[in-house]
Amino acid sequence: MKLTKQTIIFLFILIVVSTLVKVICAPQINFSGFTCVMAVSMFAGLMIEDKPLAFLVPLVVLLTSDILLQVLHILNVFPFAGFYSGQIINYILFVLLTMISIGLRRFKTAGIIAAAFIGPTIFFLLSNFIVWKTQASIMGYNTDISGLWQSYTFGLPFYRNSLISTFIFLPAFIALYNWFTYKKFTLQFSR
Repeated sequence: MKLTKQTIIFLFILIVVSTLVKVICAPQINFSGFTCVMAVSMFAGLMIEDKPLAFLVPLVVLLTSDILLQVLHILNVFPFAGFYSGQIINYILFVLLTMISIGLRRFKTAGIIAAAFIGPTIFFLLSNFIVWKTQASIMGYNTDISGLWQSYTFGLPFYRNSLISTFIFLPAFIALYNWFTYKKFTLQFSR
C-alpha cells in the first residue's frame, strides 16, 4: 500500500466506517462487540505488504475513531468516553491480530476465512482473561477458575457480535481495497 490519493481515500473510509459503527453499535448492549476494528487489523495484516504500515493502519484507525468518540463524549453526544483506563491493552491486542493475519497471508482465501474466525477468537480469549485477571473483584468474578469461566460466559455475546462483524467487514474491506487499487479509482468532478 502506497500513500496515493486512492489509498488515502480508502483509509479515510476505514476511519469513517469504524467510527460510525462504534457510534451506532457501542451504546446498544445487544450490539456490544460489533465493530470494524478487528476487521481493519486483520485486513492490514493480510493485504498491506509493508509490515510497519500494516501495524500502523489499524492503530491510526483505532486512535482516530477513539479521538472522535472522545470529542463526541465531551460534547455530550455520545454516552461514554473514547479513552479509558486500560485501553492500551486493546491496542496491543489489535497489533497481535495484525501479526497473526500476516502469518495467514500465504493461505489466500482460506487465510481470509481463518483470520475472520481466529481474530475475534483470540481477542475474546485474551481480553476476557485479562479482565478476569485484573478486574475480577470489580466485575464480581471469583478469582478462581470458575470466575474465569464466568468472564468467558458473560463475554459470549461480545464474541458472537465480533465474529459476525469481522465476517462482514473483512471481506468488504478487502473488496473495497481491491476495487480502489486495481480499478485505478479516481475522483472526477464535472464542471
